[in-house]
Amino acid sequence: MAKLQDRARDRASDVRPYLERAFKDERVREDVKSAIATAREIYEQLLGGRQFSAAAARVATDKEIQQSLRDAIDDLRDAADRVQGRSSHATRNATLLLTGIALGILFNPVTGPGTRRWLQDKIFGEGEEFEYRQDNAK
Repeated sequence: MAKLQDRARDRASDVRPYLERAFKDERVREDVKSAIATAREIYEQLLGGRQFSAAAARVATDKEIQQSLRDAIDDLRDAADRVQGRSSHATRNATLLLTGIALGILFNPVTGPGTRRWLQDKIFGEGEEFEYRQDNAK
């Protein structure tokens, strides 16, 4: 019996940070509330006096209900990500995309020389020559 209590205590201590974050984070609560409200609307639309087979057929064909289900799932997924402390990679992905585009423009055989010349003029001033020297002496 002591082992069971120890395991329960360990599990509770593992879950505690998630619960605290869920209770304190307003955005998590709003996402969960929104998902529940959407699920209630879908339930009312689907089963409002209908048989289950008719509701299933409606889910399969009604684009509005399918979109509502997607919205509810997205809200729950966002809440779960916030509770678990997952961060969005949007900033990193945007930075990588912009870096790739810039490198593509700079090293493109068609646009590269003109772009590099323009960039050189902006950095070092117009008319300035920049020479890259490589020392061969070791």
